[in-house]
Amino acid sequence: MLIMDTPKRRKPTGAPRSEKREIRPAAAAPAVKAGAPPAPGGAPEPPPAPLPGAPPAPRGVRAEKTAMRRAAILAAALDEFSERGFAAARLDDVARRAGVAKGTIYLYFEDKEALFQELITTMMGPLVADLKALPNQELPPRAALEHLLAVFAKEVLGTERRRVLRLVLSDGPRFPRLAEFHYRNVVMPALAAVRALLVEAAARGEVNPRLVDFPQLVVAPGLMSVIWSSLFDRFLPIDPEAMLRAHLDILFDRGEPR
Repeated sequence: MLIMDTPKRRKPTGAPRSEKREIRPAAAAPAVKAGAPPAPGGAPEPPPAPLPGAPPAPRGVRAEKTAMRRAAILAAALDEFSERGFAAARLDDVARRAGVAKGTIYLYFEDKEALFQELITTMMGPLVADLKALPNQELPPRAALEHLLAVFAKEVLGTERRRVLRLVLSDGPRFPRLAEFHYRNVVMPALAAVRALLVEAAARGEVNPRLVDFPQLVVAPGLMSVIWSSLFDRFLPIDPEAMLRAHLDILFDRGEPR
């Protein structure tokens, strides 16, 4: 029986050879567009800085939107006050009509009373300015008063302004501060302008001098027209402008000097 020697393995001599590994560069992070939402777990991307010298957002657009929002609130307030009265009207309902949040109203007006006062100022202010200018115009007193009453008939009785007067008449007794605001900002300037015209007319002998002490008599038909149109106009309509002219005919004795 033959015994064959198996070859013995040689032990490696010298330092062992290290394995060669392929080193690959780290993958670059994907580019993220400025303003795009961050990847999950990533930091939010800051918005791009404005370019040097870039103009800011136009103020005219912001001012126009602010004015439109304010006008919408005032229009909604007039509707709510007219339908429910000042006491029952709620700012929640005003906001709903205007299409804004209730908190938006407080950005423009302190409270409901301030909102009502702004209605008076915004809607009656231009007419008051016109009345104040009348005594300074080179018009005979009769012509100036005709202009005053014609403006009242067209711009108050013929527009939404008549609803403001109705509110003052109906709610003023229960809310004296509203009545006082209307008196100081509308009634007083109007009476002062009328009195100045009556003084001139009395000096020319065109009206009774006693009328100077009671300028309310000149504007009384205007208030009567507001009340009449609210209560009885559907039964017996009147022409406010024609009635006001007839009233002046009575005061001026048809415009002829006394």
